[in-house]
Amino acid sequence: MRSVCTAALVAGAASVALQAPPASAAPADPPDQPVSALLARLQALYRKAETATETYNATEEKLKGQRKETARLNGDLTRARGALTDSRDDAGRIAREQYRAADGAFSPFLGFLLSPDPRLAFDRSHQITRAAGHRAATVHRLTHDERRAEELAARARKALDAQQKLAARQKKQRDTINDSLAQVEKLLASLSAQQLAELRGLERRTAGEAQHTLLSSGRLSGARAPSRAGGRALAYAYAQLGKPYVWGSAGPDSFDCSGLTSQAWAHAGDLIPRTSQEQWRTLPRVSLDRLRPGDLVIYFEDATHVALYIGDGLVIQAPRPGTAVKISPIASNPLLGAVRPDAGEAPLRDYVPPLPPPPGSSALPSSVAVALDAAATPAT
Repeated sequence: MRSVCTAALVAGAASVALQAPPASAAPADPPDQPVSALLARLQALYRKAETATETYNATEEKLKGQRKETARLNGDLTRARGALTDSRDDAGRIAREQYRAADGAFSPFLGFLLSPDPRLAFDRSHQITRAAGHRAATVHRLTHDERRAEELAARARKALDAQQKLAARQKKQRDTINDSLAQVEKLLASLSAQQLAELRGLERRTAGEAQHTLLSSGRLSGARAPSRAGGRALAYAYAQLGKPYVWGSAGPDSFDCSGLTSQAWAHAGDLIPRTSQEQWRTLPRVSLDRLRPGDLVIYFEDATHVALYIGDGLVIQAPRPGTAVKISPIASNPLLGAVRPDAGEAPLRDYVPPLPPPPGSSALPSSVAVALDAAATPAT
């Protein structure tokens, strides 16, 4: 159901992906704005792309269903047209038989009176009556098949029209996403190396302060174990560390935010909605003081970002374009709440969390070290 982590620029230290423009590019003069204003502009652009991405993902889910409905109706229509052809063949055969029988034939009543054997005439009359009933049934079936074929043809045309409208809407949404990301690239290309460094520093400080505030508040749960399925979801998520973010992707080589969370839980044996908004809307809510590894952490007021909680105040997430699946502080983005895909399942008695690859390895972005430093064990 492609998700919307595109806007996770606020993803502080764990999602810092501000890069200098390629050497071949000729950057414009750096904008004369405070770093905080530049960061706000970037956040606004990513949020615009994020909103369009979530809409795109929702449209994609509708389009998948509409394609199935169109295919089903076309199959029904093909079968109905086959039945209509058979009915027309039967009706034609009966019409030809009636024409031949009417050529010089006596009426059934006159044949009965003139027959030398009344019993034979009676049997023949009975056969004629049965044939008449068969003709009436054939005509009725023909009428029914014609009506059904017409109805299915109209429904199939309507379904195809709806499919085409969804495809056109999706294209506009895709164009909006690409336009927003192009504006991001243009803005980043216009920044000097010093401005990029200042942006990274501001992001890091913002994320660190938010994380410290959350952990100091005592709102976050203490150490808990995941359920059996939650443990499998975590193992899957850990195995994806370092894979690139691609909006609309759900693996196996790249992910967006809800693509990662939905696939993690699918591999755990639980199918959950594809988009972060549907995950927030449909899955059971859980308070932060009851949070356990495997739960999904939802971000922003419109539920347009999601990550997988791994414990100790950390999440695994696919933040945004230009980044990779990584470990981040839970407060890297504005928290909305959390949901639990397997709310009825008990936690494991014994659980040893997977160990992330060591800092500096190819499977783990270097920013994870910052995330690990920023997140202390939450107070119980």
